[in-house]
Amino acid sequence: MSKTNSFEVIIGQDNVGQRIDKVLSAHPLIASRTQAAALIDKGCVLFNDKPVKSSYKVLLGDKFQIALPEKVEATELSPFDFKLDILFEDEDLLVVNKPAGLVVHPAHGHHERTLVNALIHHTKDLSMGFGENRPGIVHRLDKETSGLLVIAKNNFAHENLSQQFQQRTVHRRYWALVFGEIKNQEGRIETLIARHPTDRKKFSSKVTAGKIAITNYKRLAVSPKKMSLLEVRLETGRTHQIRVHMSDAGFPIVGDVLYGSSRKVPAVKPVSLRELIKELPRIALHAKELGFVHPKTRQELHFTSEIPSDLMPLFKEAGFGSELT
Repeated sequence: MSKTNSFEVIIGQDNVGQRIDKVLSAHPLIASRTQAAALIDKGCVLFNDKPVKSSYKVLLGDKFQIALPEKVEATELSPFDFKLDILFEDEDLLVVNKPAGLVVHPAHGHHERTLVNALIHHTKDLSMGFGENRPGIVHRLDKETSGLLVIAKNNFAHENLSQQFQQRTVHRRYWALVFGEIKNQEGRIETLIARHPTDRKKFSSKVTAGKIAITNYKRLAVSPKKMSLLEVRLETGRTHQIRVHMSDAGFPIVGDVLYGSSRKVPAVKPVSLRELIKELPRIALHAKELGFVHPKTRQELHFTSEIPSDLMPLFKEAGFGSELT
């Protein structure tokens, strides 16, 4: 468990009218707007004993309490001898192809056999940021989602890559197999997303308060077996975003039991396809493309990942074999 350093920030005349995330970014213990926003999102910045929003514009004399987590040394995390599929590596970053079933970082119920633990086994050079058992992690994929992730090996790379994600300049493309025949060739879903009001394991777009979430999709093909193959592009990166948006639109991702796919399975024909879906230990979602600007060299990097072998039988049986070559 990481300890925290607490301190107070009192607003002076020079900062009046500025957003609190901008004000905090100038503090020597924070030193960047990305880290300030991360602290605020995690509830580490309090105003009148309540969490503050990044957009809050400060007034003269406002007092903020900041709880800054101490850095957690990577040596406190257990190395995991797991063969990583590394597409690129230099002194600043790695690009890995994560398999389904691998949790990205330690959390409740998953403390040791995660991608972070595997990264620690592979290299001692990982950005630490604010620690929190997430060295190197710039963005995430759900446990049951496979595909491409960029990992930062130092804080400079982490800060730069985080800004690219915040500015929505990172190229990300997912392939998703969903139930239903989507009529539109292309679509855009823009909603709020927040915790589901009754099921705390889930998120929902049918809420009146939350964070903006934007998902763009392109229909690659429709199967006579009443399924659609989609290419999905994210403008925001909310937890479970693609899963929530597709499910709430009536097209749950195949294999996504949490978001209602099991209700669609009994009607699936033929039986061979229905059995493949029942046996699928993951969801049919794959982070297929990832592109960004290298933080140091400024070179544009682009990576692709083929549909993994555990999804191939399902995709072919659903009628999408030609799209995979």
